[in-house]
Amino acid sequence: MKHLSIFILIFTAQFSWAQPTTGSHPQSRPIDERAAGCSPANASTFLEFNNVKALIHSGGNLWQIDGQNFSQYEVPKGSGIMALFTSALWLGGVDVNGQLKIAAVRYRNGNDYWTGPLTEGGDAEIIPSECVKYDRHYPVTQDEVRQFDAWFKAGEQDALNGTNTQQTLFADYVIPRSIIEWPAHGDPSLGQDYYLAPFYDRDEDGNYDPNDGDYPWYDIEKELDCGNDRTVTLYGDQTIWWVMNDKGNIHTETGGDPLGMEIRCQAFAFATNDEVNNMTFYNYELVNRSTQTLEGTYFGVFIDGALGGPNDDYVGCDVSRGLGYTYNGDAFDGTEGGYLGYGNNPPAAGVDFFEGPYADNDGMDNPLTTNYPEAVSQKGIPYSGLGVGYGDGVVDNERLGMSRFLYYNNGSAGAQTDPQTAQEYYGYLSGFWKDGTPFVYGGSGHYASVGAIASIESDYMFPGESDPLGWGTNGNSQPNWTEQTAGNLPFDRRFAQSSGPFILQPGAVNNITYGIVWARATTGDPFESVAELRKADDKAQALFDNCFKVLEGPHAPDLSIQEMENELIISLYNPPSSNNSAEDYVEVDPFLVNVDNNPAFDNQYHFQGYQVYQLADATVSPTDLDNVELARLVFQCDVKDTISKLINYTFDSDIGGPIPQIKVDGNNEGIYHSFSVKEDLFATGDRALVNFKRYYYMAVSYSVNQFKIYDPTIAASLNGQQKPYLASRKAAIGEVIAYEGIPHRPTVEAGGSSFSVPYGFELPVTRVDGWGNGGNWTEISDEAEKTILSTGHADELEYKSGAGPIKIQVIDPLNITDADFQLYFEDDVSGNLDSANWELTNLTTGETVNSASGIQQLNEYLIPEWGISVIIEQTQYRETHLAYAKWEADPIDA
Repeated sequence: MKHLSIFILIFTAQFSWAQPTTGSHPQSRPIDERAAGCSPANASTFLEFNNVKALIHSGGNLWQIDGQNFSQYEVPKGSGIMALFTSALWLGGVDVNGQLKIAAVRYRNGNDYWTGPLTEGGDAEIIPSECVKYDRHYPVTQDEVRQFDAWFKAGEQDALNGTNTQQTLFADYVIPRSIIEWPAHGDPSLGQDYYLAPFYDRDEDGNYDPNDGDYPWYDIEKELDCGNDRTVTLYGDQTIWWVMNDKGNIHTETGGDPLGMEIRCQAFAFATNDEVNNMTFYNYELVNRSTQTLEGTYFGVFIDGALGGPNDDYVGCDVSRGLGYTYNGDAFDGTEGGYLGYGNNPPAAGVDFFEGPYADNDGMDNPLTTNYPEAVSQKGIPYSGLGVGYGDGVVDNERLGMSRFLYYNNGSAGAQTDPQTAQEYYGYLSGFWKDGTPFVYGGSGHYASVGAIASIESDYMFPGESDPLGWGTNGNSQPNWTEQTAGNLPFDRRFAQSSGPFILQPGAVNNITYGIVWARATTGDPFESVAELRKADDKAQALFDNCFKVLEGPHAPDLSIQEMENELIISLYNPPSSNNSAEDYVEVDPFLVNVDNNPAFDNQYHFQGYQVYQLADATVSPTDLDNVELARLVFQCDVKDTISKLINYTFDSDIGGPIPQIKVDGNNEGIYHSFSVKEDLFATGDRALVNFKRYYYMAVSYSVNQFKIYDPTIAASLNGQQKPYLASRKAAIGEVIAYEGIPHRPTVEAGGSSFSVPYGFELPVTRVDGWGNGGNWTEISDEAEKTILSTGHADELEYKSGAGPIKIQVIDPLNITDADFQLYFEDDVSGNLDSANWELTNLTTGETVNSASGIQQLNEYLIPEWGISVIIEQTQYRETHLAYAKWEADPIDA
């Protein structure tokens, strides 16, 4: 069940308020009271589930290391290079008496935000002990919740059926602290809202209790349709939740009066194999706990870029996408003052303002339009990047997007530098420089740089050519304007995006959702990285539009690496928590449409194979696997069927058409789970692996959907499957990671033993019963041949190594078990060969393993505890009809 918090909206008489004239601002009054007396917040937690490592604070700003002039927004993770310095919310509005209410921070030199929920009912208060109680983060992962849900459901089934599934599958399971300590409820005795952090209420009793199956509310069943319901749940693979307010003490950053806002925050990230792997996202649910109506209200997001080396940056925005960005002002980003630079081909980083506050009610379903004169006066309507809910058939659900984009420089002197007062913060939010002049188009954005006569007021700084309708210039389109066309000198730039103006009612609930996007071009001018950033941002926007629901893809397998002399033996495993544990991954893609009404239409992806890459170093991300400079394919296997080569087509806006990319050229020889590596694919001379050198590998599973073959040369085939290949975006638990292997002589760790058989050695097999060769070339042993020649028959038939009807292969010479084994084949109860299975018994210990789900299609079944694998194809079983086979294994000679 989805548990919703209900807020009572108290409407009071509305007073009109006009946009301030040039040079004027609403005034803030001196603060006479200390408010709650809360201490500054101190909690910090790393968000690091993908290729970004970001430090999240509980006190209003992000990323900056408290008390230091350094940040922690690292992309790529492990590189030591920081893409951004800090970010924070800016909120401001004016009450009916003309008094400015504002909350904003930049570097926590002062504080406008504290932790904890405010009281309901109009007082909007908090006591210091509650600030201390909530000065923490509540991190949780979707993997934890899915595992908890599976564990609880297994217990429910056991109670109904009298089984013991829960204990069998989750023998040592303990409910994690993240679920036990989830802050689902405020304290009503202190006047707080009872419903605080979102939770799934399984028994619908209104109370959070994990013992009843309740959990932090991820929409794991994908039930919500965010096109009609923007209910706030948890998002991401990893989520950090916390709650803060602006009433905990006096505002020492802005000096302004508080708004009385309770802010429920979440920072989240996804592990993927595309550009989303380099992104983080933020959602702020803002509840106005005060009794005052604010007019001329703006909500905004502030960013201090400092992209790599901080003093050579430009900024700009894309009006149509609601995207603000920073990029390097020259072709080489150098290291400055301890800040590592990106070097050649520096990246761009940006903020996509997905959704802001609700637009004022007007009794209309305002449309998306590309005709400026026909659009209503509210900003943010014509471009999809500037708001949501427009033209969807629902009245008064429109959400503002990016209404203003501004920049300023590091410093305190001058009209275009860091804000110092409440009025200056509010001026930036609403479109005015520190000297009270409005933003203008061209030059530096200040009238002095373009001349008072030529000044055209503008809502957006440096939009390039992204505003062809002139949405930011009162419907008058303007020429291309960037920092480069203006001839600006690169510097330490900061920027902010805001939404407004709107009327903030008492009790109103709003959301700000934005994403941090990062992309890097490999050639060309630094602005080429902005072009790549826009492509990445389109994926971020699509993810938001789809309620932050992503196709899982088959989970990446785990790797085990046995280190040998000048050799690495790599094995692939799917843990029980994997969605591909039995290699039976199936997932519906809801965006695939049966446009031809084909009765054989299939909108499901199915597991198809594995790919393993050698990496250039440990920092290579899943997003880099298509870059041959960083990753090279060392192993591939796939289901033996009619599918081999898979080509994905991606639309390229530069050429106006699809670009084909071969994702896999399959062997079509079946699934294997182990292989030997003896060559370094990055070596320029001798390719032999070098002992004691570190090598890195990464594996993905991939799936296929080929509902209709796509032919880019035929217009009618545009409805074909452009992306038949879908790879792992994450592992069963956590992100797809790099594994390290260091080849070396293993004799020391094996007590001085030497190894008489290599990886892949096939143990000699003895047939006890049955007939056929399993489709293999067979050859009996010399001993068996002598027995037949001398007696005319043999009760048991022994085959030579590598020439038996089945394959029992050594996968780990260091761990192979010295024992006698017996393999037994069995049909299912109906005699169906397709679901036949085998059981393998260690006759020395009595231990058994079995194929469980039946004989797969050339499925190499790993038995790592015995150092062997069983390779039996389904058709081989039909041709062999072995009742028993046995062998001895003793390949280690002391």
